[in-house]
Amino acid sequence: MDRDHLLEVQDKLAPISRQSAAEGIVLLKNDQAVLPIQQSDNLAVFGRCQLDTYRSGTGSGGAVNVRYSISLIEGLLANDSIELNENLLQRYRDWVKENPFDDGGGGWAAEPWYQEELLLSDEEVALASSQSNKAMFIIGRTAGEDQDNADASGSYKMTDTEVSMLTKITQNFSEVIVVMNTTNIMDMSWLMTLEHRHSIKSVVYCWAAGMEGGHALADVLSGDVSPSGKLTDTIAYDLCDYPSSANFGGTTHNCYAEDVYVGYRYFETFKPNAVQFEFGFGLSYTAFKQELVDFDVVGQGKNSIVRASIKVTNVGEHYVGKEVVQVYLEAPQGQLGKPARVLVGFKKTSPLKPGASETLVISMPVRDFASYDDSGVTGNKSCYVLEKGDYCFHVGSSVRDTTKLLHRYHVSNTFVTEQCQEALAPIRSFERIKPVKQRDSYYGVDFESVPLRTVSLSERVESNLPQALVITGDLGYKLLDVKNGSVTMEQFVSQLSLPQLATMVRGEGMCSPKVTPGTAAAFGGVSDDLIDFGIPAVAAADGPSGIRMDSGHKATQVPIGTLLGCTWNSELNEELFYWVGEELRAYQIDTLLGPGVNIHRHPLNGRNFEYFSEDPFVTGTLAAAQVKGLKKAGVTGTLKHFAANDQETGRMDVDSVMSERAIREVHIKPFEMAVKHGGATTIMTCYNPVNGHWGASNYDLNTSVLRQEWGFKGIVMTDWWAKMNHPTEGGVEDKIHTSYMIRAQNDLYMVVDNDGAAINVAGDDTLTAIEQGTLTLGELQRSVMNICWFILDTPAMERPIVRYEPVKAIRSFNEYLGSDAIALDALSTVEVSKTTSVVVEVLEGATYQVSAVMSYDKPSLAQSSCALSLNDEFCMSLSVHGTEGERVNIEGSQVHLEKGFYHLCIDFVKAGATLHELNLKPC
Repeated sequence: MDRDHLLEVQDKLAPISRQSAAEGIVLLKNDQAVLPIQQSDNLAVFGRCQLDTYRSGTGSGGAVNVRYSISLIEGLLANDSIELNENLLQRYRDWVKENPFDDGGGGWAAEPWYQEELLLSDEEVALASSQSNKAMFIIGRTAGEDQDNADASGSYKMTDTEVSMLTKITQNFSEVIVVMNTTNIMDMSWLMTLEHRHSIKSVVYCWAAGMEGGHALADVLSGDVSPSGKLTDTIAYDLCDYPSSANFGGTTHNCYAEDVYVGYRYFETFKPNAVQFEFGFGLSYTAFKQELVDFDVVGQGKNSIVRASIKVTNVGEHYVGKEVVQVYLEAPQGQLGKPARVLVGFKKTSPLKPGASETLVISMPVRDFASYDDSGVTGNKSCYVLEKGDYCFHVGSSVRDTTKLLHRYHVSNTFVTEQCQEALAPIRSFERIKPVKQRDSYYGVDFESVPLRTVSLSERVESNLPQALVITGDLGYKLLDVKNGSVTMEQFVSQLSLPQLATMVRGEGMCSPKVTPGTAAAFGGVSDDLIDFGIPAVAAADGPSGIRMDSGHKATQVPIGTLLGCTWNSELNEELFYWVGEELRAYQIDTLLGPGVNIHRHPLNGRNFEYFSEDPFVTGTLAAAQVKGLKKAGVTGTLKHFAANDQETGRMDVDSVMSERAIREVHIKPFEMAVKHGGATTIMTCYNPVNGHWGASNYDLNTSVLRQEWGFKGIVMTDWWAKMNHPTEGGVEDKIHTSYMIRAQNDLYMVVDNDGAAINVAGDDTLTAIEQGTLTLGELQRSVMNICWFILDTPAMERPIVRYEPVKAIRSFNEYLGSDAIALDALSTVEVSKTTSVVVEVLEGATYQVSAVMSYDKPSLAQSSCALSLNDEFCMSLSVHGTEGERVNIEGSQVHLEKGFYHLCIDFVKAGATLHELNLKPC
């Protein structure tokens, strides 16, 4: 790793991250133009999150070690245009010092979703109002993996202390700004109920904006940047109004009765009066005019493209700004039933000065207007169809602030745009909603039975079994020979023995020493004999908000997915992730585990922060842009979690039960777009079952749709320590059922213990199934070829391909004047659970094998790790996942130590575990 190059990349990435954060900030309210802050203003800032700013959510998608992080108050202090109430700031500094941030001990899913807030006295708030003319109150929330939000104070709702503080502030100030430093939308009904709510002039969602978030908010509040973010979720008055609320949080299954009517599709069709802030909404400091200047249709039939040219003019007088043009489709109800409006196109302008204009051309393939017939009611079962009638268009700046165009796309007779096959249909019966026309312009809710599976999965699998390759043994072919075209992939893979093939479908981790320290996994050349075939070890790192390395190495934390969705800027997302890709390359990491492209089905999903939106089109468009950016840098993005991983409660077990139409039109549509338009070549399956089959062993998901219909050429990996059940019969699930995974064409199991792939340390059934005839050699070889094809396009092929050398040599310092050095063998008595440093004396120079005994009193998906450093030089990571408190043996790497003294640092980069023993034994 070239450290100078890494720092250069990080220095270029930071300003792009700052720009992205600023563009995703959403201004929901700005009465009397209280924002931007004027130089004549003095701003009193309330709320502890001005200091303890949330920069991301928790869990694997947010745990990035950063070089620095700009809090909201640091950003404000750095901006010369903003004058702050220093006395109030000092009050908060003193209080936070006495009441430090509660991280729950730093363990997995241990951090509370909110922090205790300072309750100031009436007199203190009144004093602040005598010194400042404007007030800002910051409300903070985080969320993350393994724990959903709750419809309770301190989570989705404000706490009593927050309500009390906001009441006091609004009593004493006539101009109040509320800033939401959150990972997801929150209850906003207090804007309608608070006693002195008229004093709240402005509301800003700054989300969790990464390490540059403080600067980004200051850019917007000061007017240096006019806000241009737009909501990618509907904010309703009441949580109960979300159509998924009745079927969210189940512990065995959730029936997706809302069907395709997710988010605004439901509200705009059935319940418009329940909406407080609509999808696509966001204010600016300036004003824009949108005019249709051209409309045409090119092409014929299903290949037609509708084009709308929209001229956008900044009609304000003072501020430069950007505007988002949004195009919504109003389709005929037909026999299938349709949402009242569906987003089919959008673009964001460049910065426009007052009086300046820009014309945006938005192209919309008519294929995107089609609906999926899963029942055959149109006479075209298992097809995407355009039903006859007029397709109308609404253009504007939100789903409601639109103009209906006079131009229409007319379909004289219903026709098929794509012939598919029945796939992913449910086996559990339930009823889904369907519109029924009422007297006014809106629809009532009717119900219909969901079509159930009618095909034989076993016949489908048997009819698509690949031919086995004759195992030839080692003929001297290397993987590079395939890249050079001197041998075929089939000839290369034919050399691999059954054990070698089985090793290839196992990834190792967490924190494999065979790749970049602290990353999530190594796969490919994880054994010496696979390395000898020229197969390199490939590195995967957690994302999507930056590179997670449990070694403690530093990376750039970019804004959360929700904020990046609110930019509505695909070009900016592509540029941002190009530089994330360059940082990955600098760290010799080949794929980022992101973007996350699940749908915001319900506001309480703890992991919504990793995902973009409630809408599949904006999600798919921005996911494709991020994948393109990563690919330009020569690395890949791993789309996750395929599919319908929509809650954290019981995430490994809860069946997502939905219609074939809902899963195709909504829940896997973003994956399809990222594959077809972004060129994605890596996908991670979900923990949960989808219609009875766990994601990792779901044949229709991974083969019928992904590969056969979409033409996906790449690899599919499981989520970490996933479970699988039978791909045709369903039934009981288990982590050892890798044969089911391979049959479904999920190629790679993530993960087994380090150095465990070749010896089948997890005891999976891959080879047993081949012996028993329940898995064919051809299927195993097919997955290995998928993996090899993927590896050929990674930077790993550009690095030297050598056997993993476990021994790291560390030089000692020979003099130590202290008296507290401990002998090497005394380390076995060390029991620590927090970062610790000791001086160790080595009496005999030798190569030592490091091992440990650790425990972690959490469920199996929880993760913890500590990094070992000797004389300030990183040696290895000791990683453990939840052991329910049981002690387990952890094998480390080998290290060569000279005789002498060593500073040993045990750094709990990801806290929670206890290190009971640390052993260094001569090899």
